[in-house]
Amino acid sequence: MSIRRRTILAAAAGLPAAGMFAGQATAQQRFNSMYVFVPAGPGGGWDGLGRAIEQASRAAGMVGSFQFENVGGAGGAVGLPRFVSQRRGRGDAIMVSGAVMVGALITNRTPVGLKDVTPIARMTTEPGVIVVPASSDLRTLQDFLNALRANPGGVAVGGGSAGGIDHITLGLLLKSLGKNAREASYVAFAGGGPAQAAILGSQVRAGISGISEFAEQIKAGRMRALATTGDRRSLDDVPTLKESGIDIVIGNWRGVFGAPGINANQRQALVDWMTALHASSQWREILQRQGWDDAFLAGPAFEDFLRKDQADTEQVLRDIGLAS
Repeated sequence: MSIRRRTILAAAAGLPAAGMFAGQATAQQRFNSMYVFVPAGPGGGWDGLGRAIEQASRAAGMVGSFQFENVGGAGGAVGLPRFVSQRRGRGDAIMVSGAVMVGALITNRTPVGLKDVTPIARMTTEPGVIVVPASSDLRTLQDFLNALRANPGGVAVGGGSAGGIDHITLGLLLKSLGKNAREASYVAFAGGGPAQAAILGSQVRAGISGISEFAEQIKAGRMRALATTGDRRSLDDVPTLKESGIDIVIGNWRGVFGAPGINANQRQALVDWMTALHASSQWREILQRQGWDDAFLAGPAFEDFLRKDQADTEQVLRDIGLAS
């Protein structure tokens, strides 16, 4: 099985060093330094996007230096209040987050939410994938669905934070089978590493996550991909849910937020930075290397998307029994 458009490398080791980019620092420097807050542990999707922004920005000469801080837990709900309280009014600070946080904040009923930060730009998106260990008796998507239909609670499925995209995907699958999401045996993990270990160790029967989390294990033959969640195939020989007769298309977007309380000029400077970064050859090279889908939206367009995404996610969580 080959992985089309999805050659994913680990965030720390897979991104090329600045000196490997064609067309070195030619852009005007926009910030002397930038603080990047990642409300998740190192090595995950949000951290990977933050490191990619650093690499491309430094290579293009847009930012002099970067400082990173990672605070994981509860799909970003643990770290978000820290960013809100400590970086208020700072125009030289960003938070990297995405769709997982939207669902996690709703599920956890947190008082601090994305309303308390400043939307800057949506950068990337990627579909999810349903996998099982290579030795599993669940050979096909239909085998997996039959097992869920027969006994949802008997099929432990591992994924990311409760209420996030992976959990929502399982809930939607159960709903399509006439079941209630509350019947699911969903095991939430703090990151891709623990989830992979649980799947490979058969501690859970299946897993759901972004393709980048499981790509190397699929390529190595240690996991078997049953289906992907995008609107088109991302893995050769692996069907989408939609083409398998299940009307589910869902993706995991990731983006950048500014601190609360920044003024219009500070916000525009961040939007202009992300817009210039997106147009750069350095960023295009990273998208290609990482196999990420370009999902760029900036400023008011991102705000409009975010409002709709929050409303849609809340409705889905209610529909599948994961929110009141």
